[in-house]
Amino acid sequence: MRIVFSIGDIHGIGPEIILKSLLALPSGEECYVAAGSLKALEFYRDRLGLPVELRRIDSPGDIAQIVPEAGVLHVLSVAEPEAIQPGALSASAGEIAMRSLEAAASLCRSGLCDALVTAPLHKEAIALAGYRNTGHTDFLADFFGVSSQIMLFVDPVSGLKVALATIHEPLAKVPELVRAMDLDGFFATLAASMRRDFRLDAPKIAVLGLNPHASDGGVMGSEEATVIRPAIERLAASMQIDGPFPADGFFGAKRYRDYDLVVAMYHDQGLLPFKVLAFDTGINVTLGLPIVRTSPDHGTGFDKAGKGTASERSFLEAAKLAATIATNRTQTT
Repeated sequence: MRIVFSIGDIHGIGPEIILKSLLALPSGEECYVAAGSLKALEFYRDRLGLPVELRRIDSPGDIAQIVPEAGVLHVLSVAEPEAIQPGALSASAGEIAMRSLEAAASLCRSGLCDALVTAPLHKEAIALAGYRNTGHTDFLADFFGVSSQIMLFVDPVSGLKVALATIHEPLAKVPELVRAMDLDGFFATLAASMRRDFRLDAPKIAVLGLNPHASDGGVMGSEEATVIRPAIERLAASMQIDGPFPADGFFGAKRYRDYDLVVAMYHDQGLLPFKVLAFDTGINVTLGLPIVRTSPDHGTGFDKAGKGTASERSFLEAAKLAATIATNRTQTT
């Protein structure tokens, strides 16, 4: 199996956590490839004294010939910077990050790689480079021509999984989006992913309400009664799904421990408790793409770039989970 890393913003912690993770990843069955800048990886390897051997790949087709080797990272260079400035906001770094992402996605689309793990990029740097899509999820959705991608967050330590019904949307738009979406199809897709990607034969799903206290019987909104609960009731005969639950009490009482997956209606409702519980180990998984894609659940860490203090734990777990999901999909297709 071949796992490809996109390098992220080369002025952030992406190169560092890629190199550190490589030293901790199993090398018996997986080969690891980085798409991006060989110069940047060499810069951080030498600066931090990391014992990683970097091997240039001259052509994407050469990836088919690589074999697993401990401590070896194969690098497909797609663009090289004139200078490397850890912690600096740069259009050049934004350009390299996006060219790296496109190259890595292409390797998965062609079948040369089996899964993609994306290092953090910086939205402002990408905007400075002139890109319309400034995030991984939107770019990959356009690249693969899909419109129904789902953000799933996984903590391999506690087993907590949180999916978002709406993603990066202004709070004022969320109620309308929830009312308009196909919740039945959304929940069914999540249940199918739990079975296929995580080998959960009968996943238990908890759904959070949109409004405070899940509307308190309609006192603080109608979406629970008119949209969310009817969808749950329609699906209850074919899957294990409960709710809608008040979000604060649900997490406060640790009821998430009773479920395989929690569905939040909007970004902060799901991500705030998730990051409190799993900040160092959380993983972002994009569902709905024709490829496996995971990423660490943190940003570029400009304040830590080049200092050797960045934790690779989340990226390491993302790489492990990418391999697991890719294997599970092979075994269930």
